[in-house]
Amino acid sequence: MTGGLLVAGTTSDAGKSVLTAGICRWLRRRGVRVAPFKAQNMSNNSAVVVGLDGRGGEIGRAQAMQAAACGVAPDLRFNPVLLKPGTDLASQVVLLGEAVDTVTAGNFRTLRPRLAETAYAALGELRAVYDVVICEGAGSPAEINLRAGDYVNMGLARHAGLPTIVVGDIDRGGVFASMFGTVALLDPADQALVAGFVVNKFRGDLGLLRPGLDMLRQVTGRQTYGVLPWSLDLWLDAEDSLAYGRVLGRPAAPRGTEWLDVAVVRLPRISNATDVEALATEPGVRVRLTVEPAELAAADLVVLPGSKSTVADLDWLRRTGLADAVLAHAAAGRPLLGICGGFQMLSRAIHDAVESRQGSVPGLGLLPIEVTFDPRKTVRRSAGTAAGDVPVRGYEIHHGHVSSADPALTPLLTDADGRGEGAVVGAVHGTHWHGTFESDEFRRRFLTEVARLAGRTGFTVAPDNSFAAARERALDLLGDLVEEHLDTAALWRLLESGPPAGLPFIPPGAPVLA
Repeated sequence: MTGGLLVAGTTSDAGKSVLTAGICRWLRRRGVRVAPFKAQNMSNNSAVVVGLDGRGGEIGRAQAMQAAACGVAPDLRFNPVLLKPGTDLASQVVLLGEAVDTVTAGNFRTLRPRLAETAYAALGELRAVYDVVICEGAGSPAEINLRAGDYVNMGLARHAGLPTIVVGDIDRGGVFASMFGTVALLDPADQALVAGFVVNKFRGDLGLLRPGLDMLRQVTGRQTYGVLPWSLDLWLDAEDSLAYGRVLGRPAAPRGTEWLDVAVVRLPRISNATDVEALATEPGVRVRLTVEPAELAAADLVVLPGSKSTVADLDWLRRTGLADAVLAHAAAGRPLLGICGGFQMLSRAIHDAVESRQGSVPGLGLLPIEVTFDPRKTVRRSAGTAAGDVPVRGYEIHHGHVSSADPALTPLLTDADGRGEGAVVGAVHGTHWHGTFESDEFRRRFLTEVARLAGRTGFTVAPDNSFAAARERALDLLGDLVEEHLDTAALWRLLESGPPAGLPFIPPGAPVLA
């Protein structure tokens, strides 16, 4: 088999990432050498991948999750173009893992040919190595204002001859109109590649849905490959923090007599919000994202997560009253954690001539450090210990570096070379390392200390909880859903033979604008 497939969506967050991962896991179970691919991703949730040259590079978090579903190591080619929004009008361009430029509406036309060429080449290389490549689209393929230069959705499908399925989130409502309209807004050549549909997040009696699926086939000439049910257990590795509800996951009952309440500030440019997912897998730990100062006052632990725009998000904290709430929380001796950009905000001063270009600005002053931004971006995997003997692994993605600190400062972590990293002052903790809570023993030690500082004497960590196992369970669940609820025989035919011949054209069909 040398097949490929594009999973497109009626909207952003329709379920493309999870469906792609589920198809990947299903194919892996059948012994197929399969890889994921997303030509261009726009997300501040990224993962660090070590390239062939030994240097670290970034890809979208979803593609790292999909690689795990395939049982392969993440590869920079799985997401050759990553756009990391820094403002509403500009994004950092990460090309094959390396930050190379900034894209705006004004220069996108100039950059686009280079980005498309890189994406097409990466897909070609992957298809030469793997039996199947499952490609994920971005947004909707029916964004007709962007079709002329598209290399992520139907532009990619046309270039590589990929059969395409369109997934729609029925929980949003209007799924039939969205599916019909998606096809009807494509030109004839694009429509010829759209083989059919998948309904996502269905709740209720499938018999009530069936007449709609039959009518959709009548008006489009295309089948629905299956209906995936709603599952509360599919929340790990979110591509966008907005995909989370107010409370992460499904908190299990505590092992002790008390809960631990964790409030994570949902910054406007939050990055790698996935850092707190491992906390949310712990029994008795309730993790919620919030923008309400009052909710910080009631929390046992407050987390300032990473940010793609540290100085701008720090200003937002001050304007919204959240900074005062953070300071009051710390003044009360209650636990506070800053991760990457959040760690930088806890400093005495931030010197930024790179990201915000605002020069020197005061931090929150909770840690005796100063941070200076470097034009060169640090992207690497890290390993070390905490408290002398607790193994910790993580990764770093940042421009800001600690440029001065109190020499007597206690580090939070120690890297493999014996150098201190991060800081601890009383109940205030900070680190540049993402992903540390995926290290089970470190997570347990940290939560035990948080409970002590917060006075939660009845809280007890679960000694047998494994984050890696939780992630594997989620990926297996995705594979199970695909096997149980999709027409896998029909999907297999798509991979072997491409889109069915004779698919009808649905008018009006938008022309591809020059």
